[in-house]
Amino acid sequence: MVKKMGVNELRKSYLDFFETKGHLKLNSFSLVPQNDKSLLLINAGMAPMKPYFTGQEIPPRNRVCTCQKCIRTGDIENVGHTARHLTFFEMLGNFSFGDYFKREAIHWSWEFLTQVVGLEADRLYPSIYGEDDEAFEIWNKEIGIPAEKITRFYRDPVTKECDNFWEHGAGPCGPCSEIYYDRGLKYGCGKPDCKVGCDCDRFMEVWNNVFTQFENDGKGNYTELKQKNIDTGMGLERLAVVVQDVDTVFDIDTMKAIRDAVCRLANTEYESDPSKDVSIRLITDHIRSVTFMTSDGITPSNGGRGYVLRRLLRRAARHGRLLGIDGLFLAKLCQVVINESKDGYPELEEKKDFILKVITNEEETFNKTIDKGLSILSEMEEKCSKAGSKILSGEDVFKLYDTYGFPTDLTEEILSDKGMTYDKEGFKICMEKQKAAARTDRKNKGANASYMGADATVYDLIDPAVTSSFVGYDNLEYNSKITVLTTETEITDTLTEGQVGTIIVDETPFYATMGGQEADTGYITFGESSSFAVSDVIKLKGGKIGHVGIVESGSFSVGNEVTLSVDKNQRSATCKNHSATHLLQEALRQVLGTHVEQKGSLVNEDRLRFDFSHFSAMTDDEIKRVEDIVNEKIRENIAIVTKEMPIAEAEKTGAKHLFNEKYGATVRVVNMGDWSIEFCGGTHADNTGVIGSFKIVSESGIAAGTRRIEALTGEGVLDYYRNAEKEMLEAVKAAKCEPGNLAKKIETMLDEIKSLKSENEKLKAKIASNSASDVYSDVIEKNGVKILVAEIADSDGNALKTLGDDMKAKLGSAFIVLLSNVEGKVAIVSMATDDAVAKGAHCGNLIREVAGLLGGGGGGRPNMAQAGGKNPEGIPAAIEKAKEIMNAQIG
Repeated sequence: MVKKMGVNELRKSYLDFFETKGHLKLNSFSLVPQNDKSLLLINAGMAPMKPYFTGQEIPPRNRVCTCQKCIRTGDIENVGHTARHLTFFEMLGNFSFGDYFKREAIHWSWEFLTQVVGLEADRLYPSIYGEDDEAFEIWNKEIGIPAEKITRFYRDPVTKECDNFWEHGAGPCGPCSEIYYDRGLKYGCGKPDCKVGCDCDRFMEVWNNVFTQFENDGKGNYTELKQKNIDTGMGLERLAVVVQDVDTVFDIDTMKAIRDAVCRLANTEYESDPSKDVSIRLITDHIRSVTFMTSDGITPSNGGRGYVLRRLLRRAARHGRLLGIDGLFLAKLCQVVINESKDGYPELEEKKDFILKVITNEEETFNKTIDKGLSILSEMEEKCSKAGSKILSGEDVFKLYDTYGFPTDLTEEILSDKGMTYDKEGFKICMEKQKAAARTDRKNKGANASYMGADATVYDLIDPAVTSSFVGYDNLEYNSKITVLTTETEITDTLTEGQVGTIIVDETPFYATMGGQEADTGYITFGESSSFAVSDVIKLKGGKIGHVGIVESGSFSVGNEVTLSVDKNQRSATCKNHSATHLLQEALRQVLGTHVEQKGSLVNEDRLRFDFSHFSAMTDDEIKRVEDIVNEKIRENIAIVTKEMPIAEAEKTGAKHLFNEKYGATVRVVNMGDWSIEFCGGTHADNTGVIGSFKIVSESGIAAGTRRIEALTGEGVLDYYRNAEKEMLEAVKAAKCEPGNLAKKIETMLDEIKSLKSENEKLKAKIASNSASDVYSDVIEKNGVKILVAEIADSDGNALKTLGDDMKAKLGSAFIVLLSNVEGKVAIVSMATDDAVAKGAHCGNLIREVAGLLGGGGGGRPNMAQAGGKNPEGIPAAIEKAKEIMNAQIG
C-alpha cells in the first residue's frame, strides 16, 4: 500500500534508505557550479559529480547519495502555461564510482519503490535500451517482471538518438533503464495504443538508472570502460505526485502551500480562471528558484546567473501585477518557501534575512523599472503613431526588453489594447544577435574545455592516484620526495636551471592559494647547489599541490628528497591578516546585523579584503564601531584554537561556513574564544594579540547587495599612519600654517575659492547677456510663439540656463535654443514656456536629435533640456537642424 508521505519525508526516506546500502549521504551542492565553465547553474543531480566520474578527483566514498537542487530555464516560456514545466526541482540520486553496477542499482530501485514507498508492483513498468539484454535479464528473471511489461527503446534509424541511451558527445556513456508508474486511465489520452513512452500523463517516469559502461570516441565507436559507474536520477516532485496521488506537481504538499499563498495574496482561487492559473503556477515555480538561488549567494545582475535570477524574479513580479496583487509581495512568498523546505535545506532559515532583503530590493527596483518602461513605451507609441504606423519596431521592443528589463509579453498586451502590435521578426533578429554574442563570449571563455567542461591543462595528464599532504600548520620547513615534475606544457623527469615549472611532492609545508588566502612563497632546495624559487602554490584536482616557480640553480629530478622552506615573514603577516578577517566578520554582524555573510575574501602579507552582504554604504560611525570591536578583541589576546572534526560534528558547534564551498567529510574549525568559530582551512596566528592593530582603509560597493572592506594589520597600520603623517606635513607646508590649524586654513581657502567662483559666474553671465543683446533680432514668431536659436560666446551650461530664463521673461511665449563653445567643448540648452509646450514644443526630443551633430548626447523634459558635445565644428549644422525641428514642432 502506498505510504502518503510529504515531500520532506519522502526526501529523507530516500537518503536514509541508501545510507543503509553503504552510501555516504551528501548535502546538496550549491546551484553555483564549482570549477565547471560548461554550466551556468547546476541542472542535474550528477552535474557536481563530474570530477568523480571523469577521475579528475577521488570521491569521498565510492557510493554516495544526494538530493540535489537544480535549475533549468530552457523551457522557461512554458512555465505556468503547462502543469509539467518547472525551473526549480530537486533531483534524488544514488551514485556508484566503479563499485556496484546494474544488478544492485535495479534491485535497490525496485526495493525502494515497492517496499519503502509502497507503490503497487503491478503498476510499475520498466524500460530498457533495446540492446541491453543484461538489464532485461535482471528485470525479467531476478525481479520477476513479465517480458511484455518491459519496454525496449531503440535508436532512431535516422538520427541515431535514443532516450534510453545517455551520451553527450565524446566520453563516458551508457544505456538507461527507467521505471514508469501507471497513473490510470483518467490521465491517459484514450488512444488504443497508449503505453509506456506515450506523450500523455498516464505513464509517468519516476526513476532513471544510467549505466555508464562505454567510452564514445566521438565517431560512434564504443569501448567498454574499466570502471563502470551508476548515475541514478529521479525528480522528487514527480515521485511526490505519484505517492500523494495528485494531478500535478503544483498539487504536492510543499508547492500547494506556495500556490495557496499566491491565491490568498491575489484574492482568487486556483482553477477558477485559466489565464490566472498561468500566473499562479508561474509565481509558485519562480519564487522557489529565486529563493534557492539567493540562498546560494546569487544576486540580481545584468549578466550570467545573476541575470537568470533577475529575469525569474521580474517575471514573478509582473505576473503578480496581472493577478492584481498590490505592492511588494515576493518576500512574503519566500517565507513560505523557506518554511516548506528548511527541513531539507537548513541554510534557507539561516540566510532568511539576506534572502528577503535581496528579493525585496530587486522587487522595489523592478516596480520603478516597470513604471519607467511604461513611460518610454508611451513615447515610442507616440512616435510610431505620428509616423502613421501601428507596428512598433522590433529594435524598440528589444531595447525595452534588454535595457530596461520590460517584459515583451507586457509590451504586446499594452500595444494590443491600443490596436497596435510590434515587428516580431525584427525583435527576433535583435535577440539572435545578442545570443550569438553571448555564445561567442561563452566559447572564448571555455575554448579549452575538455569532456564535461573541465579546463584541459598539463596537470590533467598527471596520474589521479598522485596526492599531496599539507603539513604547514606546524612546519615551515620540511623534507619530502618529488613525485611529479612538469614544465608549462608537459610532464617531465627533470627540471634544469632557468626552466619554469611545477614541483609536486608527497608532503609540503607550502600553503596553496585557496579559501581567499594567497599562497606561500619560498624555496625548494636539493643538496647544496640546486635551488627552486617558489612564486605560487596551486591546489590541483585530486588533492595534489603544485609548487610553481623557476629553477635558479642546479636541477631537480623525480624521486629527489628535497627541502621545502616557506618564507617565514610572509607567512606570519598573512596569518595575522587572515585571523583579523574572522574577527572582522563577527564585528560586522554585531554592528550591521546577522544578515551579514561572507561573499569573498583575500588575505596576503600586505592587506586583507573582505566582501560581505549588506545593502547600503557603512556610515563613518559604523566603520569606527567595527574597528573598535576588532581592536578590542586583539587587545584581549584571545587564544586561536584549531581542531579537525567530522563535518556533522562541526556543524553542530554552530561554526560559520560558506554554503557554496565544497567541504570534505572532515573539516578544520578555527575557534577564537566565544567570539568567533568558523570552518577554515587557512593558516592563523596563535592568538589575537600578535595581530597588533587593525585599521579599515576603505569601504565600497562592488555589486548589488555586496560591500567590500579593505584593511590593514600590524606593521601595515603603522606604515599607513606614517604615510598619513607625511602627507599632512606636506599639506601644512603648502598651506603655510601650523598642523593644528590645517583644517581651519583649508576651510578659509575653500570659502575664498567659492567666492571667486561666484564672481566668475556673474562675470560670465554678464558677458553672455551682453552677447545676447545682439541676437534678439534673430527672433521669429510662429503660431504665437517666439522662436530663437543663437550661439553665445564662451558660456557654460549654467550660464546658458540663466540666460535662457532671462530670455523667456523678456520674450513671453518662447521656444529657445542656445549653444556655446568653451575651449573645444560644446554646451547646448533648450527651454520652452508652458504655452509653447502646449503648442507642440518638446525640448527633450529636440536635444536628443541635435546633440548627435555635436558629438554628444543628452535629453530632458518638454520644457527644458540640455546636452554636451565634443565637436564644435558641428555648431552651424546643429543650429540649422534646431530651427528645422522647432518649426516642425510648433507648426
